[in-house]
Amino acid sequence: MAAKKFDMIVIGAGPGGYVAAIRGAQLGLSVAIVEREHMGGICLNWGCIPTKAMLRSSEVFHLMHRAKEFGLKADGIGYDLDAVVARSRSVAKQLNGGVAHLMKKNKVTTFMGEASLPAKGKVLVKTDKGSEELTAQAIVLATGARARELPGLEADGDLVWTYKHALTPTRMPGKLLVIGSGAIGIEFASFYNTLGADTTVVEVMDRVLPVEDAEISAFAKKAFTKQGMKIMEKSMVKQLDRAKGKVTAHIETGGKTEKMEFDTVISAVGIVGNTEGLGLEALGAKIDRTHVVTDAYCRTGVEGLYAIGDIAGAPWLAHKASHEGVMVAELIAGKNNVHPVKPESIAGCTYCHPQVASVGFTEAAAKEKGYDVKVGRFPFIGNGKAIALGEPEGMVKTVFDAKTGELLGAHMIGAEVTELIQGYVVGRQLETTEEDLMETVFPHPTLSEMMHESVLDAFDRVVHI
Repeated sequence: MAAKKFDMIVIGAGPGGYVAAIRGAQLGLSVAIVEREHMGGICLNWGCIPTKAMLRSSEVFHLMHRAKEFGLKADGIGYDLDAVVARSRSVAKQLNGGVAHLMKKNKVTTFMGEASLPAKGKVLVKTDKGSEELTAQAIVLATGARARELPGLEADGDLVWTYKHALTPTRMPGKLLVIGSGAIGIEFASFYNTLGADTTVVEVMDRVLPVEDAEISAFAKKAFTKQGMKIMEKSMVKQLDRAKGKVTAHIETGGKTEKMEFDTVISAVGIVGNTEGLGLEALGAKIDRTHVVTDAYCRTGVEGLYAIGDIAGAPWLAHKASHEGVMVAELIAGKNNVHPVKPESIAGCTYCHPQVASVGFTEAAAKEKGYDVKVGRFPFIGNGKAIALGEPEGMVKTVFDAKTGELLGAHMIGAEVTELIQGYVVGRQLETTEEDLMETVFPHPTLSEMMHESVLDAFDRVVHI
């Protein structure tokens, strides 16, 4: 079998891989992409996109119950879970087709199958029809990650679910346990709680959404509790006893264990990189706790082999993967002035209710790094647009370097903050100071005015509180 030769081969067609392939093709490289399951990867098919579609349904359901507040009438409010899921799947399917179209449009050769690297510069693809051998000087690993499963807490698809089961439920949970309060766990907790499940969230760390600023975590906990969720922090699920239609969870908090009964458990305790079966160790690539070790430019140390996205470690975010894909394609094409992706410049967004978004350092992290900080805060209740929307609960927090005025971090909770955060992301990218932000005119009435007020507050110039 004659090997097919390319300039660049990408393994994995998620948001890292397919974007790398497109950028490579734009720069005149001949590109192949290998995907074993779905074009668009987990994010598009089983992650970011379908979860947002489901959360939108629960948000509309929540607003329907508030109709009276807005002078509206809505009777007989209910939902059809199968229809909610069907809409979510159709959104994913539409975008999946869009990625396939983009590959064709950019003349990227697609191979559907399982890839392995038998030698440097070689990729073997096992397809339904047999095997294909591909060669290239540059190979980009973008194989992503999957849900971590803890011993004894493994999913069975019936009583214990992973994110995939939670996205295609066969029934509505009555009493739900969510293990883990990171973005995935808390989004599912928010969705099912809004639809009426009696929801308990167990988090091993000392607070929910543990990567967020402590004040934001505290605000979120208060909001979730008000919505009827039970939040258990510094707690660990030690054991699950499964019986017909029920699970008894042994939950340890502060050395004491209590047993609680549920009909459904969602496990969201992190991810593991898809590094197996590729032949990476034999090539000399280093793997640390299921992730490929790379430098700032995603180089693995093996000549011509790069790793991007979830397989290359935290932060595990689609937009980080895409940006790394562009960077690596530009390196391979020989472009100058290629800049590495800075993890602290990447925003994190969680689409629970209320939404949470952040970029840069938390107040605690900034202080740990030795900065003398100035901190500003502004509540949603002080913003006209938030009140008009009927969304007065939330806050914007900004952290500055007191000496230079550099924006070190921004942290938000409340309506539409996942859209607002980009203002601060751009500000940080352009190395904006507090003076620039204070002199920027924000349109009225908008939620974005709170971003201005939070900056003003950090420097004792706040107007509306």
